[in-house]
Amino acid sequence: MKKIAAFIIFASMTIFIALPCSAQDKTYRIEVLQVTDNDPFDHCLNGFLKELESNGIIQGKNLVINRRIIDFDVEKGGLWKKVGVLFRIKKEASLIVDERPDLVLTIGTPATRYAKDKIIDAGIPLVFTAVAIPEAAGCKSLSVAGTGFTGATLYMDTNNFLQITRLAFPGIKTFGIVHSDDDNALAQVEELKKAGEPQGMTFLTQEVNKKDSIKPSAQELIEQGAEAFLIPIDTYYGMRNNEPCSELAALILAPKIPAISLMYFKIPGSVLYIGSDIYNIGAYSAGHAVKILKDGASPGDLPVLKQDDLSIMVDVSRMKAMQIQLPMEILQLAKAVN
Repeated sequence: MKKIAAFIIFASMTIFIALPCSAQDKTYRIEVLQVTDNDPFDHCLNGFLKELESNGIIQGKNLVINRRIIDFDVEKGGLWKKVGVLFRIKKEASLIVDERPDLVLTIGTPATRYAKDKIIDAGIPLVFTAVAIPEAAGCKSLSVAGTGFTGATLYMDTNNFLQITRLAFPGIKTFGIVHSDDDNALAQVEELKKAGEPQGMTFLTQEVNKKDSIKPSAQELIEQGAEAFLIPIDTYYGMRNNEPCSELAALILAPKIPAISLMYFKIPGSVLYIGSDIYNIGAYSAGHAVKILKDGASPGDLPVLKQDDLSIMVDVSRMKAMQIQLPMEILQLAKAVN
């Protein structure tokens, strides 16, 4: 009997040891990679983490996050800056592969575009977020990423954006855009020009280095006939504590030239914001991460997500300061800037 009892105990212990850990016992490790540090990216990551938390994946409990922020002299313009950033991203991607995390989150277009191949080739699932134009980040299309990765995009239907803009400012046909060589900004400017021309809209553009003041370029566009300014999704505007935004805001206040932001995130000077809520986009990406981590979903089988209806926000105090009247249809749809 003693031998039988001992055998039963030994067999039970062997079975217990062989059992896989439950999902509740597993600790997930996620590497986060981004280029430049800014408030919108923080907001996006907060949305990502909050959605993970609502699905039982909680930082400090069963989730370890390692965030890598590449801050490579972003104010230096030109070819060497781009080459340097490219090498830094690829180096970080190699380090991430060595860590073998359960998943990688890339925030923004450059981090996604230049890190994805090395990470995907290593068999590590990749989810991206805060990408304005999926194709610019290496996706097959707006809705299909490709093998080994997926994510959520800030993409907005340009025609819808222009329709809302025309409703808000029916008399304005000439828009100025000052932008840097930011991948998102370049893609958005191209789309705006393509979609706006058939609608009788003209876009006057000036490209600046990230170290440059916005004032000379903006003033030149005003002299060329810009009746309003569009602010694209561009890391340039968040630099030096939003200095370009503040400079533009001061420049256009007296002549009462409105600024319209394509980023649904408060910045100095814009009277109207039209776009995708970056917090929600982070949450959408987290939804895919949950399916990958918990359900074993293949990233390539998950569609690229986007916000279907554009969000609208109005800065009422800026409206009053510039003595601008917006149509009631816009005010009824819009949320007030906090």
